[in-house]
Amino acid sequence: MSETKDIVGMAPLTLTDGAVKELKKIMAAQNISDDHGLRIGVKGGGCSGFSYSMGFDVQKEKDQIYTINGMKVFMEKAHGIYLLGMEIDWEEGLNNRGFSFNNPNATDTCGCGTSFSA
Repeated sequence: MSETKDIVGMAPLTLTDGAVKELKKIMAAQNISDDHGLRIGVKGGGCSGFSYSMGFDVQKEKDQIYTINGMKVFMEKAHGIYLLGMEIDWEEGLNNRGFSFNNPNATDTCGCGTSFSA
């Protein structure tokens, strides 16, 4: 890999403080090194057509790199159209515990909250 270039300007999505706090806990618990970043994207599948993908990974050649709320984020440019304006939050309630994806581009979502159509 040549050089790392952060995209300057507005990131396509946001991570809430709660999401970043939980992601950092996960990184520490799983001994994930600083050369990894959070990969966010979409993939075909799920009951509504697309589902979100999120996990820690190393930088790949086609990645755009953002720093969002102090977190290094990798995303393929092609996924930006589906993720533009999305907010990722961490919920810790009686009925739900986990990451939530609030996506203004989703025309339909399923009950699980991780599948959508656009």
